[in-house]
Amino acid sequence: MKLNKNINNTILISIIQIKPSGKGVIIYNDKEYKIDRRKINKALDGDTVKIKLLKRKNKNKAEVIDVVKRSNKKYIGILERGKNYGFVVTKKDNIYTDFFIEKENLRKYKNEEKVLVEYKFWNLNDESPTGKIIKSLGKKGEVKTEIDSILYEYGLEIEFENKTLEELKYIKNEITKNDIENREDYRNKNTVTIDPKDAKDFDDAISLEKLKNNNFEVGIHIADVTHYVKPKTHIDKEAKKRGNSTYLVDRVIPMLPEKLSNQICSLRPNEDKLCFSCIVELDKNGKIIKSNFKKTVINSDYRFSYDEVQEILEKKTKIISKKNSLIGQEYRIKENIYDSIIELNKLAKKIRKKRIRKGSINFENKEIKFEIDKDKNPIKIYFKESKDSNKLVEEYMLLANKSLGELINKTNREFVYRVHDLPDNEKLENLKSIVKKLGYDLNIKPKKVGSSLNELLLKLKEKKEKNLIDKLALRAMSKAEYSIKNIGHYGLSFKNYTHFTSPIRRYSDILAHRILEKNILNNDNNEKELQKTCKHISKTEQLSTKVERASNKFMQVLFMSNKIGFNYKGVISGVTDRGMYVEIIENKCEGMISVKNMKDDFYIYNEKKHILIGEKFKRKYQLGDIVYIKVKKTNLEKRHLDFELLRWG
Repeated sequence: MKLNKNINNTILISIIQIKPSGKGVIIYNDKEYKIDRRKINKALDGDTVKIKLLKRKNKNKAEVIDVVKRSNKKYIGILERGKNYGFVVTKKDNIYTDFFIEKENLRKYKNEEKVLVEYKFWNLNDESPTGKIIKSLGKKGEVKTEIDSILYEYGLEIEFENKTLEELKYIKNEITKNDIENREDYRNKNTVTIDPKDAKDFDDAISLEKLKNNNFEVGIHIADVTHYVKPKTHIDKEAKKRGNSTYLVDRVIPMLPEKLSNQICSLRPNEDKLCFSCIVELDKNGKIIKSNFKKTVINSDYRFSYDEVQEILEKKTKIISKKNSLIGQEYRIKENIYDSIIELNKLAKKIRKKRIRKGSINFENKEIKFEIDKDKNPIKIYFKESKDSNKLVEEYMLLANKSLGELINKTNREFVYRVHDLPDNEKLENLKSIVKKLGYDLNIKPKKVGSSLNELLLKLKEKKEKNLIDKLALRAMSKAEYSIKNIGHYGLSFKNYTHFTSPIRRYSDILAHRILEKNILNNDNNEKELQKTCKHISKTEQLSTKVERASNKFMQVLFMSNKIGFNYKGVISGVTDRGMYVEIIENKCEGMISVKNMKDDFYIYNEKKHILIGEKFKRKYQLGDIVYIKVKKTNLEKRHLDFELLRWG
């Protein structure tokens, strides 16, 4: 859309964003209008403001005339106490002011304490707004304090509402004859759960039975959360509001209260549990003969960790060693369970091979994990690799989700699909350019990009650049989200896909269960405004991802705070006009080398090529280059690492 030449002095209402630079931004007609700091007029990030649009030297500018409505955000900062007043000094980059605290609000709070403050008012002649401290978060720098700060910063609720907790009292952890009357009984099947060793909420279990025709029946049993969580209850409303569970380094912020997530709904071993199950018949080659969905009751034989199952698969053993055992001692598993796990793995590998051959992109990023002490301080960083035990579970969950997507798609019923759009062409071109500089090729033609990317990722398996290119490839992809408009899932190469297998930790799956029940079992559970809900849970998912990353980043910076002056080998993971980001190969901690501190030359940033070039000696620094660095300083408040460049690799 062309800009109206008479845009000057146009007045409109908009929401202002404050950037880390302190400048403001508003969006109008898909155009960005910048607001100088001196023309923000006491607006805070997220406020609804009256704006005057300006045109200055072919630049889109604006100024704030008035604040229409405050965002009512809560802010985090450090209390600096005086005798008769105090200030809460905010540390967030997009908050350009501190908050004045009146004497009567200071009584129970200590100097240098980290606090949560809310906006009260901002008088015309005051330099700072007046705020009210509503909660102490504790001593700055402590893990609990800082993780709580991250949660409040992003607006995540830690505690459940009283109405939800009150309602919870009436949900009984009992299964009656009535509950199982119309369910298929799978309690005599060989059934196991496989989860991380520290998991408490077990969404899924898998069973296996060999049929008379020599095919296999795989039962993918999912906790029947909707049996307990009914629409329009307080529990349901809060689960919807949260959208999903959030997994942090030191804790989980669950979508459902612990009584439901860890007890009643969790598929714990040797307990009867209600499930919604995807029952799939497979031949010996992993070909799907048929699939259907049933309400079931199960009783899991074993609760395995991924490490335990991996030991079974690698060593072909029925003996779980003390090292991997969840019970802290060596034990033997039943022969029928051993046979089931071996066969499930064989079938999963065949299904996976077919899936990748059809274009599913095979991302295998190593997950960062922390070993923490009793005070929750990080003492070790390690990486969790996806092994056969992880892939086994993943494959059957994908199969169930795909099967439900296909089933509902045939009915033309409104549904919550998990969709993933085609990658952005510009981002793909950029990715191709970067990998070419690193000595690799990438075919970005629409029908070739998936297979070409898989080939590239396979080549990179043991290479130093793997983690970097994995990251860059993921950035080139569109974000997966929830929608009633089924455009397919590009990354998985599925035409129909949904989320069905994790209703304890994802609200999308609760919706899928309800719609399935209505469709298959003719039980009327009408779900209104489905697309609006899809947008909401897509946002909560993205928010949780940001929180999880911030939590990881804080722990990495805290870990590195004991490593000031240490030297490391790293790979350049980002290049900007301000300097370059380097990821330490040993622990994947990322920090920045400021261009101001690169004293051997004057470096100029080439935006098109994403490189820094020395003006005098023409030395180039680009993505994927190996460099040696020294840890210069850490900033826990900003979750930032500063590195000093020692030498080029």
